[in-house]
Amino acid sequence: MQHTPMGYLRAFFLFGVPLIVVLAAAMWAAIQFIEPPPPTRMSIAAATKGSPYYVLAERYKAYLAKNGVTLDIRETGGTFDNLKMLSDPAFGVGLGFLQGGTATGADAHGIKSLGRVMYEPLWIFANVNTKIERIADLAGKRVLIGPAGGGTNSLAVRMLEANDVTAANATLVNMELPAYVDEIESGRADAGFLVLAAGARTIQRLFNSPQVKLIDLAQSDAYSQRFPFLSPLVLKQGLVSFAKNLPPSDTNMVATRTVMAVRDDLHPALANLMTQALIAVHGEPELNAKGEAAIFARTGEFPMQADPELALSEQARRVYRSGPPFLQRFLPFGLATLFDRLIVLAVPLLGILLPVIKFAPMIYTWQVRQRLLYWYNELKRVERGVQGQTDPARIAVARARIEEIEDIVNDIPIPLAFTNQLYDLRAHIDVVRRRLNVARVTA
Repeated sequence: MQHTPMGYLRAFFLFGVPLIVVLAAAMWAAIQFIEPPPPTRMSIAAATKGSPYYVLAERYKAYLAKNGVTLDIRETGGTFDNLKMLSDPAFGVGLGFLQGGTATGADAHGIKSLGRVMYEPLWIFANVNTKIERIADLAGKRVLIGPAGGGTNSLAVRMLEANDVTAANATLVNMELPAYVDEIESGRADAGFLVLAAGARTIQRLFNSPQVKLIDLAQSDAYSQRFPFLSPLVLKQGLVSFAKNLPPSDTNMVATRTVMAVRDDLHPALANLMTQALIAVHGEPELNAKGEAAIFARTGEFPMQADPELALSEQARRVYRSGPPFLQRFLPFGLATLFDRLIVLAVPLLGILLPVIKFAPMIYTWQVRQRLLYWYNELKRVERGVQGQTDPARIAVARARIEEIEDIVNDIPIPLAFTNQLYDLRAHIDVVRRRLNVARVTA
């Protein structure tokens, strides 16, 4: 192997090209398993402005903005609109609030849970002149069950049917929530179901009406066992109003637990970050201007990772189990996800480069020795060519070749560690030269 440019080119094709091909193949294979970079925007299906869903979405939006991600909040008609948007990728919605009991894994294909995020209490108010102790007592009564196709309507019908109260033995009326107060106060309706936050104006008006009472659900624990998406709650005496002692006694209730639903195809990094947002936002105290907590609001109770209806997203599971990804604990979200992707590329490259680094000295030593051995071979060829020769012309050609070999060898770039071998070669060249000189004299 000569030390000419052609020799170096040959070495490159012998060692460099295969290495480049292997590295390129490894990078291509790694790229097949790398997620594309996460988008910087995603959309969430909430409800109307000012609703608990919308207010909560705004808090998530503020957290995500600190991490360079924009959350677009879509106004919707409520939980069933949200489910429709999540079920159809054409809407471009990756996240949405779903009232407990709305969907299960069996009918919500491609939708997972990031956790349960809030209580939505079920309130059952009745006219004070109506004797009602259990939901079963609503048979034969005129009952308000919320707007058709809404979350209140869905849960009310389900609870009534569990008590054998149906449209066949009761008058079930679909009605917008603000009209409840007048209907129940006047006695035109005997009772009404509502799924609303405790601070909603309709709830406050009903509590302050002397013609309306809140029904105590003595069977609340049993309901939560039958329907896993329900939780038993107790509204403590006087909690709504200490001055008016509302409610006048401890009242048993049930509440659904709202799920933060996510589409399976939302980028894993965004699902991971959204789960972090849930933990951060719900870990903050929820106090009003007077420093008072909202009814049923307990700091740190949400998010709940146990979900009785939807499978928990794998990204959410990792966050609940181990916290944020390691790099996100020290770096901004965008930079951390970039490094995560680069690491995936680096692993196969290191798997190839480490053995190369290990064997590189051996390959290099072999290359240096090949250079020297090549000229030893040339030297041997010259020596064999003049053995037994007495022709002065042949001997002169051999001597010229020896001088040429010596000039080339003197210019070979050899590392210091191989200098002794270079000097050995030069000494052997001189040995052959002396033999040729002797042969010339003899001739």
